[in-house]
Amino acid sequence: MIDLAVPDLSGNERKYLNECIDTTFVSTVGEFVRRFEKAVADKTGAAYGTVVSSGTDGLHLALMSCGVRRDELVCIPAFTFIATANAVAHCGAEPWLIDVEEKSWTMDPKLLDRELAEKAYAKDGKLFHRKSGKRVAAVMPVYTMGMPADMDRLREITDKYHLPLVADAAAAIGAKYKGRNIGALADATVFSFNGNKTITCGGGGAVVGDNKKIIELARHLATTARVGQDYEHDMVGYNYRMTNLQAAVGCAQIERLEEFVARKRYISGYYKEHLKEIAGVTFFPETEWGESACWFTGLVLDDMRDVREICGRLAEKDIRTKPFWQPVYMQKPYVQAERSDMDVTGKIWKRILPLPASTCLTDEQLEGVVMAVKEIL
Repeated sequence: MIDLAVPDLSGNERKYLNECIDTTFVSTVGEFVRRFEKAVADKTGAAYGTVVSSGTDGLHLALMSCGVRRDELVCIPAFTFIATANAVAHCGAEPWLIDVEEKSWTMDPKLLDRELAEKAYAKDGKLFHRKSGKRVAAVMPVYTMGMPADMDRLREITDKYHLPLVADAAAAIGAKYKGRNIGALADATVFSFNGNKTITCGGGGAVVGDNKKIIELARHLATTARVGQDYEHDMVGYNYRMTNLQAAVGCAQIERLEEFVARKRYISGYYKEHLKEIAGVTFFPETEWGESACWFTGLVLDDMRDVREICGRLAEKDIRTKPFWQPVYMQKPYVQAERSDMDVTGKIWKRILPLPASTCLTDEQLEGVVMAVKEIL
């Protein structure tokens, strides 16, 4: 079976894990935690960083550290994994769902600006939603499939309305925005190291950025808000710490980040080159401002084809694929959420067919996937 996304653990993972076992530092204290924390910040161009137990936890901490509180609103894209919305809910806040641009599948800045202008008002330096009276507390775009959002335009909007900008870059480590790394584009940027991501710790996440106060608060909250070495705590904190075992795997993985991202981009280019002649098929977006990390890659099918049916037929050929995200506004916890029109999200979500994109995928396997897709389509 050729899987959709499996990790490549052929580097120093075993060596570093054995070091954890030999030294008995297997929990949340250890050299690998500090090393991985620094490596993630350095590799993504951020001044500061802290590693945590999951990407969702990282989003929660980033939002809290940027001032999001209960009964407030956070603008997020509707086309995203539910964890983006869940992180907002973990703050006691609610998502305000914004449609994405067709050319990028990331939050539409023009639409966001219009929504805020028409549905919110400013008072005493803060922004409030007209209908509910709730404060608008932050904007959190998602770097969909590893493609950065149009961050310069989004920053103009958040500056205009005095809102913090948090980036859900869960799958985008290694991406570029206008030629530079992405870790300092927002007030806080969050990565995930789940098992299907470009680099993995088996789980885990990171919060990075150039604002020392925000990152230090996120680290403090993640470590039960403990003060000093005694059992004294000054806030309601969380046990969101990454273990030394996870960080050991992460250190081995991030040593190969450039290699992995290059392979992801090669796989994306291979599919585009060998499947471009199929009628009724297009590919994942490219933008003038960003170079995607190509976490996932694949096809966008026309309305005449059924993605679930094609996934089933590929499975018969030992190729594992699956339909992609169902929009947040269709998820039971968020059907009542404030939202913009959904012209793009409503059109694309059923048509996306991700194809196998593991960094350890061989050229022979790639050729097999292409032959199977051609035969079916």
